[in-house]
Amino acid sequence: MSRKRTIFWLRNDLRLHDNHALVTALEKADEIVPVYCFDPRHYHTTSIDYPKTGSYRAQFLLETLTNLRDNFRKRGGDIIIRQGLPEKIIPDLAEQYEAREVVASKEVTTEEVKVEDKLEKALYAKGKSFTMVWQSTLLHVDDIPWPVRNLPDTFTDFRKESERSVEVRDLLPVPDTLPVPPDLVPGEIPHLEDLGLEETAIDERGVLHYKGGEDEGLKRLQAYIWEKDCLKSYKETRNGMLGADYSSKFSAWLANGSISPRKIYAEVKRYEEERRSNQSTYWMIFELRWRDYFRFVAKKYGNLLFVKGGPKQKTLEMNNDEEKFKCWAEGRTGIPFIDANMKEIALTGYMSNRGRQNVASFLVKDLKVNWIWGASYFESMLIDYDPCSNWGNWCYVAGVGNDPRENRYFNIMSQANRYDGKGEYVKHWLPELEPLPASAVHHPGYLREKELAGYGIRLPEDYPEPVVDFDKWL
Repeated sequence: MSRKRTIFWLRNDLRLHDNHALVTALEKADEIVPVYCFDPRHYHTTSIDYPKTGSYRAQFLLETLTNLRDNFRKRGGDIIIRQGLPEKIIPDLAEQYEAREVVASKEVTTEEVKVEDKLEKALYAKGKSFTMVWQSTLLHVDDIPWPVRNLPDTFTDFRKESERSVEVRDLLPVPDTLPVPPDLVPGEIPHLEDLGLEETAIDERGVLHYKGGEDEGLKRLQAYIWEKDCLKSYKETRNGMLGADYSSKFSAWLANGSISPRKIYAEVKRYEEERRSNQSTYWMIFELRWRDYFRFVAKKYGNLLFVKGGPKQKTLEMNNDEEKFKCWAEGRTGIPFIDANMKEIALTGYMSNRGRQNVASFLVKDLKVNWIWGASYFESMLIDYDPCSNWGNWCYVAGVGNDPRENRYFNIMSQANRYDGKGEYVKHWLPELEPLPASAVHHPGYLREKELAGYGIRLPEDYPEPVVDFDKWL
């Protein structure tokens, strides 16, 4: 008697714990056929001459898949790895392994939804069915008190009502066994060069050595909350810029689904029961709700998230000045606080939340350069890139997204003084800056003249001239 088989298409759900798509696939069949496709569309060069997926994030993904495959094999399973278009590879595998159905996690952004639609048509043509499961958010889409088309256009309204009326669903257990066909042909996990990328070592000055994989994500969760007890002061430290533990750094594992938002929530709730409940524990869940909100916004507005006018369909005065954009991307703006942040992302694939808001505001509001270019650059560079959070935040900063305040603007000098008043962050990433003699009169936070840089530093002679007049911040 033939065994009933279901293909489990792995996407941004690269874990065993709390994996609804995996559990659904196992419930539907005697054997599952797990498949991950390296889609070449994710690795092409974009219009701004950067790879859509850069080396940092790609390496993190390769490590994640290596760890996941090891964990599958410990439970009797394996993962088929292929390079190519999912809408072509998966229907062929469904026929090869006589699978009747494909199960996968539902995505919401334009490119991913187009692939889902193409795959569904190709499967239908072969007499196969396609089931998509929602599991990317803390709150299930079916549980929020509005149809997505009526989602509130401010986070505050979303937060208040969801806090009042929506329960977080329970975690799903890790399966004990993962039965796969005996004739499964797994294939090799590619190397960076197979994806058209070069190996890039992360600078040792980076805040955290990110390593991909569910095991590493759970280790970070355990270390941050329980071993180092950092959660107790998260609200006070979360706007830091230097060091491993000023914020949770869970975002990279959340982005490719190697850790579940409900797992983080469950650990926070356990911490509240066993140690303390305070504003910091609340704020960790608050941030998970923000992440949810951006995903629901992406589902509501679709492709509007990726166009200049954004969800507000607003007309912006923007330029396509390539030289200004390159100065920004390469950390050559002549503004130390901006340049230091841009050096960090280029050398590590990471930047603090405070840094991201400031460099985005600077590109859009001060240089008036096309915000799409900035969002695309972040997509290429960030190790924790998530399309909903990245593009949602850029829309927010550009003034075309879900921000109740019109024309939100960051005073760069004020921000530098507030978050890097001693210049420790700037000097960490711009070591070429020399200490300013203690006898000199200087202006904390910013340079006023060529020879004076705030934070107690002196600009070298060849430091770039500022691309904007910074007097407006003084």
